[in-house]
Amino acid sequence: MNLSSDQVVLWQVGFATLNLTIVTTWALMAVLTLGSYLITRRLVTDGPLSRWQAALELIVTTLITQIGVTGLEQPRRYLVFLGSLFLFLATANVCTVIPGYQPPTGSLSTTAALALCVFVAVPFFGIREQGMRAYLKTYLKPTAIMLPFNVISELSRTLALAIRLFGNMMSGAMIIAILISITPLLFPIVMTALGLLTGMVQAYIFTILAAVYIAAATVERRTKAGPDTTAPPPAAP
Repeated sequence: MNLSSDQVVLWQVGFATLNLTIVTTWALMAVLTLGSYLITRRLVTDGPLSRWQAALELIVTTLITQIGVTGLEQPRRYLVFLGSLFLFLATANVCTVIPGYQPPTGSLSTTAALALCVFVAVPFFGIREQGMRAYLKTYLKPTAIMLPFNVISELSRTLALAIRLFGNMMSGAMIIAILISITPLLFPIVMTALGLLTGMVQAYIFTILAAVYIAAATVERRTKAGPDTTAPPPAAP
């Protein structure tokens, strides 16, 4: 039994290696790209909606709502990044119902790459909202002595994102594989369903944590803006 799809090497020449993780990841990206093209090529704004468009709109509106809950005031600005994260993770984890499929999220290399995307996105959005100088000053708060601790915090939460997703997905796949080999058919089916639910929860948690980190990086500008002073004062009693 392979602990990770990284161990399934399909082609290798010298240091160049093509393993199952890479193939599965690119296959999932191809499926998502083709699916998005097929669904969005015939969108309508009025009249009856197709089932695919209705499902797509439900996913998009739910993501926008959940992103807004984290404190991001304009969730549509972050929908492309966070929505892509969620759709990739959800698709990768849902496909575990396919016999013989090993999710790329059960590989530390994949989860580390996703965590690094979040690590880069946080300062990107923070600088875009606040500017370079204002964002870098956040590492000196509340005092300059906190600089190394704030940097360590950024690195540690990135590591935690990668390890959390990797650990949950790998352990779930291992448990299902063990049960299939030693128990009757019915019990592994139940565990597969529970693993499917766990995978969706992990996709949601990963995306929401990324949104929370981005919200924390962009909150300084909203704090400085303060309350809306253009509104009329309340009437005297």
